[in-house]
Amino acid sequence: MSTEALAPQLQDASLGASIQQQVVTIIDDLFAQLRDPKALTSDERRGIIARYSSVLEGNFIYWMTATYLATDSEEARPILIENLYEEVRESHPVMLRKFTIGANAFPTDTDSLAVDADLTKVRLFLGKLQGVQSLLTMAFFESFIQRFMPYLADLAVAQGSTELEYTDVHGVCDVAHSEGLFRATALEMTRHPLGAESDLFEGVDLLRNLILHSIIQDPAAKLAA
Repeated sequence: MSTEALAPQLQDASLGASIQQQVVTIIDDLFAQLRDPKALTSDERRGIIARYSSVLEGNFIYWMTATYLATDSEEARPILIENLYEEVRESHPVMLRKFTIGANAFPTDTDSLAVDADLTKVRLFLGKLQGVQSLLTMAFFESFIQRFMPYLADLAVAQGSTELEYTDVHGVCDVAHSEGLFRATALEMTRHPLGAESDLFEGVDLLRNLILHSIIQDPAAKLAA
């Protein structure tokens, strides 16, 4: 391979690594705010699982599809297709529903409404169809999920559940998914650089707020305080 052909690949790899490190820092901050499952009440554990399920089950495939529609780079699109294919073929929403029911944490209307405001912001952001920012948002989310699965499983086990297929599968497959999405972000950003006025982390910040303020923390409890 010539030096000229190799240069863009090296640039993509360097860019992807730099962005990924910034995302890791954001995720580390989220994990610093997680409480020990054993220190939570049964209602608190149930609430985290229920709100997580309210966000994920009906939205993840939509989010990934929106990101696919927003992506122009032909090199990046197959990474998204592979992720979507796996989600649909293996019916990951069914896995999540079984996991949630097994933990006696099926979402109520209160759980769904608790996440609604922050969830709507993420939906509207992805509706802008901004390729680079959307890809980075999904890379962040896949990376978070990968690390969050053991904690989510601990919550379910503490609730008396043995239905852990969802957390077992996603603790493994999301490693490859997140790496692929960081690579796709770098590819898209190299082909379509952002303008000075664009916020690369716009979607990441919105999704971080959704995770922290609407899933990890209980919005209803904060209002009642």
